[in-house]
Amino acid sequence: QVQLVESGGGSVQAGGSLRLSCAASGDTASSYCMAWFRQAPGKAREGVASMHTRIGSEYYADFVKGRFTISQDKAKNTLYLQIHNLKAEDTAVYYCAADTRFRVECSTTIPFNVWGQGTRVTVSS
Repeated sequence: QVQLVESGGGSVQAGGSLRLSCAASGDTASSYCMAWFRQAPGKAREGVASMHTRIGSEYYADFVKGRFTISQDKAKNTLYLQIHNLKAEDTAVYYCAADTRFRVECSTTIPFNVWGQGTRVTVSS
């Protein structure tokens, strides 16, 4: 089984940057698709970006608009989400997710079977 632990959240002023990390442990070789989601206060969870860990393909939600970059460090079994030019509407709990089932496609719309506990990002204007 894979376990995911997010970190890197915090309070930041609008216009700033953050890099979120998702450290995977356990049977990390079984992860094929990993992604970042977020849930703002009072809103439904939404997909932000995903990456196929074997192929390296990336997918971004339309609202990302070039401000978010997903990446991975295979040696560290860590997934990252770099966020630039943070806006108040980016305030949310950010979650990392993984799908351990073999697949070729990878996006935030697939059913993920492993979730982290989340890391909170608060952006003040």
